Amino acid sequence: MFDQLKELICNYVEVDADSITEDSRFIEDLGFNSYDFMSLLGELEEILEVQVSEEEVIKLSTVGDAVKYLESLKK
Repeated sequence: MFDQLKELICNYVEVDADSITEDSRFIEDLGFNSYDFMSLLGELEEILEVQVSEEEVIKLSTVGDAVKYLESLKK
């Protein structure tokens, strides 16, 4: 899941995939704006065939947070 997310992140922002860690923050470290972040989540919904909750999404600040949340949806 982490590697898949890293690959998708690189489609939205110009960052080296090797520099992305689970502690990387979407906005502060990776340069996401809110539109890019929501677009990424929409793409993840389609790829993973899950439905994300807007209430939960606003709590996701790091890549690791997103991985844990998405893995919980897949169960």
